Amino acid sequence: MKKNRRTFLKIGSLAGLSALSGWSSESTGATRRTNTTRNPANVNMSGYAAPALDTVRIGFVGLGNRGPGAVVRMSKIEGVEIKALCDLRPERIRHVEQLLEKTNHEPATYTGTEDAWKRMCEREDLDLIYIATPWYLHTPMAVYAMEQGKHAATEVPAAITLEECWQLVEVSEKTRKHCMMLENTCYDFFELLTLNLARQGYFGEIIHGEGAYIHDILEGNFSKTKYFDMWRLKQNMRNGSLYPTHGLGPVAQIMNINRGDRMDYLVSVSSRDFMMGKMAGELAERDAFYKQFAGKSYRGNMNTTTIKTQLGKTILLQHDVTSPRPYSRLHTISGTKAYAQKYPEPGKISEGHEGWLSAEAMQALEENFQPPIVKKIGELARQIGGHGGMDFLMDWRMIDCLRNGIPLDMDVYDAAAWSSIGPLSEWSVANRSGAIDVPDFTRGAWKQNTPVDVELTKGGTTNILAV
Repeated sequence: MKKNRRTFLKIGSLAGLSALSGWSSESTGATRRTNTTRNPANVNMSGYAAPALDTVRIGFVGLGNRGPGAVVRMSKIEGVEIKALCDLRPERIRHVEQLLEKTNHEPATYTGTEDAWKRMCEREDLDLIYIATPWYLHTPMAVYAMEQGKHAATEVPAAITLEECWQLVEVSEKTRKHCMMLENTCYDFFELLTLNLARQGYFGEIIHGEGAYIHDILEGNFSKTKYFDMWRLKQNMRNGSLYPTHGLGPVAQIMNINRGDRMDYLVSVSSRDFMMGKMAGELAERDAFYKQFAGKSYRGNMNTTTIKTQLGKTILLQHDVTSPRPYSRLHTISGTKAYAQKYPEPGKISEGHEGWLSAEAMQALEENFQPPIVKKIGELARQIGGHGGMDFLMDWRMIDCLRNGIPLDMDVYDAAAWSSIGPLSEWSVANRSGAIDVPDFTRGAWKQNTPVDVELTKGGTTNILAV
């Protein structure tokens, strides 16, 4: 690593960052470690196929915003047994139990204490722990689940510090248990179409990609009820690209990141905060509860992060959860032969500067290059739902892979690399947008790892129960 990228180990401003940023002395040491020569793992989890499971017995932890929907979706997949539910709040347990009343699932419940999830993970009759808790709990729970002999599936991001990224990688390799980050945008319909088009060479050589998470949730961040214990507002005291994986995931798969290419380094810049600190102050004047949040530093409204890959490609990511603008998960693919973009407008494709393909041409393209997973269960997924069906596609694919003993579409190296953009961007923002290396979590295996299977050459045997 070049000297100018190592200087962060000595920069005094680092010590002033919030503990939430993940840049403690321990994680700084981990950063130094990521840039030294490391011995290859005794198993490569990219392309790893765990023993097939005829029935996937699942325990769910976190039944607030995302968990209940996941439980309902899983109840509609063949070969799934919902064995356990866990949440700190008993009322959330009761809510999900009601959702399962007309099914054959009668899960045990764990609630009332902050370590109830550990007791659930220790059960011997579970194969998979599905984690839908606040961000800071994702890694501890996934690590403990794998150490107890279970596969782990965690909501995004999978980790919020570099040390946590390495923990996930090393424990997954040691236990030979999958750790999949539940990045649902990789299964959105237009993103799947562009992935299949890229595999067929339609775009030519991929040059550049863009992704974003632009979502005005300013009021939600300050809500007393939306996020348990105000956890998301507290996370927004970090300053960087805090939620990078929605935009990055589909682009990374198209560029074969960790499977033929890898992210090399990034630079990141944030605007100042024009809204969160102001709102905290205004709320504190009316409600004493908010005094604990007044006078604090919050992330800038807009963060822009640019990544360079080993093969010379570039990725632009944007993150803004406070500005009053239309929702966007910008998905842009630019190649030597064609271009695609979605958000804030519907997905469009162009083959030159003259403009977009006509509606008729787009329809023909979609019909000719419809991904196999969409052909197989796309319409059923739309009926079952979850962000228009992409959540169900993700859950079904994960279960089908586990039941057939085939590699997952997203492995622990993806979880670590995509999540690492959060803490790395924090350092760059704090140091005048200095360039910083992205660790190679595969330790060189990216050169041989094979791309994600978009053809469903294996598996695809799991049925969907009556909708």
